Amino acid sequence: MKHVFTLLILLPLFSFSQASFEKQLDSISTPEEATSFLKENRPAHGKLFTFNKAKHKTRLANDLFNLSKGGKKVIKTDFNKTFYKVIDKDEVNYTKFRIILFNAANSSDEDAIARRKKTLSLYLQGYSFKDLAKHYSYGPTAKMGGDTGWIKAGEISEAFDNIAFNESHPIDEAFMVDDTENKVYYLVLKTENTKSIEEITVLKFTEDIE
Repeated sequence: MKHVFTLLILLPLFSFSQASFEKQLDSISTPEEATSFLKENRPAHGKLFTFNKAKHKTRLANDLFNLSKGGKKVIKTDFNKTFYKVIDKDEVNYTKFRIILFNAANSSDEDAIARRKKTLSLYLQGYSFKDLAKHYSYGPTAKMGGDTGWIKAGEISEAFDNIAFNESHPIDEAFMVDDTENKVYYLVLKTENTKSIEEITVLKFTEDIE
């Protein structure tokens, strides 16, 4: 009888806590507010991340893209409730490149530039840029033939952005980017023209059901 009485006391408190939590979640409207929320509410239980319509094709992603900004999806199990809230929704410009990266960190700027010049010469002679990237490039894109996939400004470096995104380059015409601050020299090929892709910023937070 004592345990039943204790449970009856705790149930209204738990319901109030859940209602208070959801009210707090509903009040979040910017990525900055979401970041503050995560810091204050057990950050291990939450995450702020981005869905890109060209990259994310799951059923969950489709459901979230169908929500308006501020929309929320809740998935409930026997043990917890996971909230997904669309914090921001926008159209973002993306472009596709192939890159060959020459790293000067372990040699010299002159050596990296000389290797790039030689590789450009091979490309102009008719060698496949994809094959050259696999053979000469340094970094994670080398095994993919230099393919960056669809990327936006801010994903590589400021020096790369200033040349690759801010200048008009014809498809399949090689150009160079010097990132002297990071001692990296690029040979770049734009493979797709810039296009606008829908992107959403989502706050995910999981609450245990006690």
